[in-house]
Amino acid sequence: MALACALGWMLWSLLIGVLAHRLPQAALTGDSWITKQRPWPESMQTYERNLGIRRWKSFLPDAGSALPGGVLKKSLVSRDPATLQRLVEETRRAELVHLAIWPFWITTALWLPPAGVLINLVFATLFNLPCLWLQRYNRLRLQPLLLTMHSRHY
Repeated sequence: MALACALGWMLWSLLIGVLAHRLPQAALTGDSWITKQRPWPESMQTYERNLGIRRWKSFLPDAGSALPGGVLKKSLVSRDPATLQRLVEETRRAELVHLAIWPFWITTALWLPPAGVLINLVFATLFNLPCLWLQRYNRLRLQPLLLTMHSRHY
């Protein structure tokens, strides 16, 4: 059973990663209803104060370059508008990936007892939620900077 779960998670994550990698860049240029800012107060300060994101964000892996042509978010450190825009787009891609990976726990109900499904739900949440928070936090940091840069050029 554990092997089936591990294999399932691995294959599902790979499939989602490949599909997200194939998304055209144009699909990531703006926020969708999934990636837009939430109606509740969502701010950098909330992520920093309530979640302590600055303390643990460096420990999360970056699988951006796992597929050919992928981009490590850490490699997009230039301060020119095009590079920052690409980084914002990659945060959207990563957010979509983690949102799509998370529901795999539901399929484990096909072969696991309820306790096993619950364990997979906890696993899915613990391994995807911090990644989602980080993508949203990074976008909150980058978008005002991009707006400032664009307003200076026009």
